[in-house]
Amino acid sequence: PLFKKVVIVLIDALRDDFVFGSKGKQFMPYTTQLVEKGTCHSFIAEAKPPTVTMPRIKALMTGSIPGFIDVIMNLNSPALLEDNLIWQAKTAGKRIIFYGDDTWLKLFPKHFVEYDGTTSFFVSDYTEVDDNVTRHLDSVLKREDWDILILHYLGLDHIGHLTGPNSPLVGPKLYEMDNILKKIHTSLLSKEGESSLPNLLIVCGDHGMSETGSHGGSSEEEVHTPLLFISSAFEKRNGPLKQPELVQQTDLAATLAIGLGLPISRNSVGNILLSVIEGKTMREQLRFLHLNGFQLSRLLQENMPTYEKDPGFEHFKIAEKSHGNWIKLYLEGNNSEVLLNLGKKVLKQYLEALKILSSSLSKQVAQYDMYSMTVGTVIVLEVLLLLLLSMPKALSSRAEFEVPLSPPLFSLLFYLLCLLLCAVHVIVCTSAESSCYFCSISWVMAVGVMMLISALMCVILSTFGKMLENPKLPVKNPAVSKSSWSELDVLILAGTAGHAVSLGASSFIEEEHQTWYFLINTLCLALCQEICRHYFLVRDCDLQLSTAVKQNFEDTGETAQFKNVDIPSYDSKLGKVTYSDEFLRGSEKWMGLVSPWIILICCRLLRSLNQTGVQWAHRPDFGHWLTSSEHKAVLSLLAAISLVMIFILVQRRCSLVSKIAMALGLLGVYSYRAAIGNVVFPWQQDSKDISKGIIEARFVYVFVLGIIFTGTKDLLRSQVISADCKTKSIGLWEVYSGLVLLAALLFRPHNLPVLVFCLLIQMIMTRCIWKPLQFDAAQITIMHYWFGQAFFYFQGNSNSIASVDISAGFVGLDNYVEIPAVFLTGFATYAGPLLWAIHLLCYLSSEVSRNSAAMGHGCFCYALICSVPVTVYIILVTGLRYHLFIWSVFSPKLLYEGIRVFITAAVCMFFTAMDQNRSQKIQD
Repeated sequence: PLFKKVVIVLIDALRDDFVFGSKGKQFMPYTTQLVEKGTCHSFIAEAKPPTVTMPRIKALMTGSIPGFIDVIMNLNSPALLEDNLIWQAKTAGKRIIFYGDDTWLKLFPKHFVEYDGTTSFFVSDYTEVDDNVTRHLDSVLKREDWDILILHYLGLDHIGHLTGPNSPLVGPKLYEMDNILKKIHTSLLSKEGESSLPNLLIVCGDHGMSETGSHGGSSEEEVHTPLLFISSAFEKRNGPLKQPELVQQTDLAATLAIGLGLPISRNSVGNILLSVIEGKTMREQLRFLHLNGFQLSRLLQENMPTYEKDPGFEHFKIAEKSHGNWIKLYLEGNNSEVLLNLGKKVLKQYLEALKILSSSLSKQVAQYDMYSMTVGTVIVLEVLLLLLLSMPKALSSRAEFEVPLSPPLFSLLFYLLCLLLCAVHVIVCTSAESSCYFCSISWVMAVGVMMLISALMCVILSTFGKMLENPKLPVKNPAVSKSSWSELDVLILAGTAGHAVSLGASSFIEEEHQTWYFLINTLCLALCQEICRHYFLVRDCDLQLSTAVKQNFEDTGETAQFKNVDIPSYDSKLGKVTYSDEFLRGSEKWMGLVSPWIILICCRLLRSLNQTGVQWAHRPDFGHWLTSSEHKAVLSLLAAISLVMIFILVQRRCSLVSKIAMALGLLGVYSYRAAIGNVVFPWQQDSKDISKGIIEARFVYVFVLGIIFTGTKDLLRSQVISADCKTKSIGLWEVYSGLVLLAALLFRPHNLPVLVFCLLIQMIMTRCIWKPLQFDAAQITIMHYWFGQAFFYFQGNSNSIASVDISAGFVGLDNYVEIPAVFLTGFATYAGPLLWAIHLLCYLSSEVSRNSAAMGHGCFCYALICSVPVTVYIILVTGLRYHLFIWSVFSPKLLYEGIRVFITAAVCMFFTAMDQNRSQKIQD
């Protein structure tokens, strides 16, 4: 080993500019002094996405690049079975002590002789979570019974999630960390003797922090973290300060293994940092680099059949041969300049070989389980195909969606397909060289999957056969059917298909919000055309008809009684209106004409609130302006007005009890935000008394549950006791109102206008567009889906994990409880699509009197419109699995789509439950 004791201080979400930038000079003076003039080697370590804690710890300790699925496993980390530095150190008899994030305890159980874990998910706490680590320092630093000390501080990360990187809380936290580093470094120096090995202090971050305070994506602020090696073994820095060298985060594992005299982890793709070992003799340096090169070349042999042709392997063999020549000269006692120059040449050859080997391995590290992926893709395709084949019946007047199971399941084809698939499964699993998930499951589950695939295939063939036998498709509901496709139908089809195809380009995924903004703007223009046609072209036809009727009366000699009568005041049996209705009809017309333009204005205002996507996410927006500390009064006023508007827009269809609960709940929302310091009351002099707002948030939760319970009671009454459509509509609206109140609590104050505009657009569309123009359920469903997707991005979300607001999951919680935290985070993230989906259910339930099949049509169309992009994307991402941006762009989007599938399934189940009575009547 090169070092006696090693202390690793991992500061969660420590960005490189927090140490090397202006904040470091201001708030971390001791660390800055070490970087500029001390015995320190400083680097900028680049982390690979996903930039969340658990995968980054694995990368630091194993030197390998974790899979993207680790972003899910981050919630409940399993034990790390892969070869790693901690296991190697324990095997070598090193005594390891750990304090901090309990993710380490889950990854490395029974590896530490002493430990104290703190939960990493309770982001509301940024003080005690660090104090619980620091309180052990004084006693541990005095002791000699340890070799490695690991400290993982979470406070900075929690501050970022709560208030962002520019928060006034960041400075004091960095100053606190600087004092801790000073204490540790001073203690390590005082214990070093002249004869003993030097000690080493490592300061690093697991990931950075985006401009919004989150992480998980691939922006520069999220992937660049400082990496400091501080030891008396290094020479003091002289001369001008240079920009820190950019290295890979995985390089720490190989460098630290050499520093501790341990084997480099088997799957490490990292390189030894030459600066750390440059104080050693040339022979030792070459030996260390040869060990690193040998480990990387062996890993390359395991992962690449044609490894001998790899440039990195060829360079390594050349360097190894040159190294042999150097050894011969060295053993001969040659100390001339020839030996020194040859040594430098070999050193460069090794470094070049290591760089190429590491790059090749980083590209080869992704091994795809193609068999399991193919099985999943086939099932998804079969389900989509079944939906498409069932569309004519599902959108008929009876809204039938029947899956004929009995004939296919007892057919010869079903059993032949099962046998064939089982045979393929056995062949693939017995001949597979690498591990396969589908082969690792039990044979009962595997056979069940084969039967599912066979059954779906037989059902598809049976449905297709029936369509060929009876080519006359069921006619759509006469009330909503049209003789030909309108421009709106063409737009909906083209928009849906265009969006699905656009998912094949990484830039369109990064900036997907632009696609949805374009689609809803185009939809508003198309609706404007439909409204003009409805109020002007249709009226002209009516006027021509009325003139013809009048002429007919004149020809028959009955004109005397109509001489002084205006055309619009004809008999009601002829479908005309009287003067008393003309004013109402005129105001309705002008409201209809103006409504698409009002919606366009609302959407434009929402776009300026949150800058999302990747390319322009760093640019300032109105949300950033509002959340700055000097504009807190403006934010408070905007939040108050927004909460009042939410009450006005929601209460119109609620019962009296729910109205009171809603008013108190919205007051509680403002009180909660005031308690945690986001907004202020007019009578507040300052905001020093900041708390976690647990009492205020739980006060709101009581009213949320109360409103939802009242609505659920009405729904059960309408479903079980009496089939009352009015009671059901009231119940659905109250459930919707409860969810709106929950969203108001979880949204950040600057995002409350998003909720207001959501409710306002829904009201305008309902009163001025959908009902007057009498669109069918399928068109209304797709419009709801489009607006739901747009509002997902209006909230500030993107297809990067960094845009997920983790702090929403801990509103009202005083410790980490997994299920509520996951639910609240998920609801806050997908609030836009969910609220539009529930509003769709509320609207269609009120339309049952006009179209009895409305609920069935809506449920089917919602399932279909969500299934198309998911299926297309799964096929595209499978084909693009070796794309340069597969981990930073395509994989996060796949995760979002997966969660959206679960939400769609839940919405469709809710639709089915609400439509149960009608289904029973149809069956009767």
